[in-house]
Amino acid sequence: MFKSRLLEESDYPQLVEWWKWHRFAPPLQEMLPDNGTCGIMLSKDGVDICAGFIYFTNSKMCWIEFIVSNPDYRESDRKECLELLINSLCELAGSYGFKVAYTNLKNASLIDRFTDCEFVKGSVNTTEMIRML
Repeated sequence: MFKSRLLEESDYPQLVEWWKWHRFAPPLQEMLPDNGTCGIMLSKDGVDICAGFIYFTNSKMCWIEFIVSNPDYRESDRKECLELLINSLCELAGSYGFKVAYTNLKNASLIDRFTDCEFVKGSVNTTEMIRML
């Protein structure tokens, strides 16, 4: 049904368009983890549906981030595909020895997908802070 593959550099322009459509500021490509091992794209019948990244750390905790979906894909299995992506990212992280997967989310629908994948809420109503170096 769904096909999974590692993300490639050539996927970045498509991901940027998806992020923009979802009114999310696309991260610079240099801010994303190495696509060769840290990103997954799911597709069906040759149509890319959703993608996401894992940031590896030097601890047993990784960060799953920048989940994005194709705004033109509106099939009834969209929710299932997003959940498969989240679980696939977790399985990949587990295969590298990580014990905890962390994420921070704002989108209610995406929060529901992560909840369906056995994530539990930590802090709520927090402020994300970033410092450019």
